[in-house]
Amino acid sequence: MLGLEYFSFADVWSPLFLALMLILTALYFVMVGPLAYSAGIAEKTTPGQKIMFVCGMFILYMAQGGPISLLGHTMFTFHMISMALSYIAAPPLLMRGIPSWVWRKVLDYPLIKSFSFLGKPIVAALIFNGLFSIYHIPLVHDYVMLNFTVHRLYYIILFIASLLMWGSLVHPVPERDRESSLAKIGFIFLNMVLLTPACGLIIFAPEPLFATYSDPNVWATAMGYCYSGDPQILLQSVGGPSYFNLLPNAQQDQQVGGVIMKMIQELIFGVMLAYVFFQWYKKERSEEEEIIPNVS
Repeated sequence: MLGLEYFSFADVWSPLFLALMLILTALYFVMVGPLAYSAGIAEKTTPGQKIMFVCGMFILYMAQGGPISLLGHTMFTFHMISMALSYIAAPPLLMRGIPSWVWRKVLDYPLIKSFSFLGKPIVAALIFNGLFSIYHIPLVHDYVMLNFTVHRLYYIILFIASLLMWGSLVHPVPERDRESSLAKIGFIFLNMVLLTPACGLIIFAPEPLFATYSDPNVWATAMGYCYSGDPQILLQSVGGPSYFNLLPNAQQDQQVGGVIMKMIQELIFGVMLAYVFFQWYKKERSEEEEIIPNVS
């Protein structure tokens, strides 16, 4: 199915990355449990926060270490699913899952405070969407995909940028959340607009843009970073990325990938928009009830 039979268990599931994610998850439970108790921290981590953190780690693992990551090297559609899950879906879950007392310590660290301007809503939106758009310039994308160190470094920077972007919407320290609900609504729309040009160019391009998904030799080189065997032998066996493509050709794969990325972004930001609006409504109602006492 999906051509996964050509790959080993390690290729599909990335055991080392899985081990890292499990270790980080275990450290999280130690931190919010025994460590918090021994430090006398009164602020408890709720079951909901723990569930959100675990879900965020699971999504991040599937997108960057599980089958979706591998399939992202065979089809552009899966690449965009991986990007959406990694930078749109996972970050807010992880941020809300980590308790506020941890974030206070992190944000009060002198080095972090010196770069706090990067977390300003407009700055964070421009950085994240700018990095995402630059990454999907064909020459940049193919270069990053063909250079393992650059690839990993770019993905880490993009993930940090996504945390900065989400920080203005789901601020991890409630008492430091100075953005009004109206500003957050505007910020949501700003992010939705900024990502549109990159997705639009990908969707409406008259030809395949990325050699990684259309040129067999370039594809084989890129596969060398996620395939444990000889990528040239794999190339001889399947003939190139078209073998794994569930769609008729690379251009349609590219178009579907762009549409899926935009749809996932719209869905998640739509849910966030509804949440912000509901919280704004509740706050306004509670303030009105305080000003105008109920008449018995």
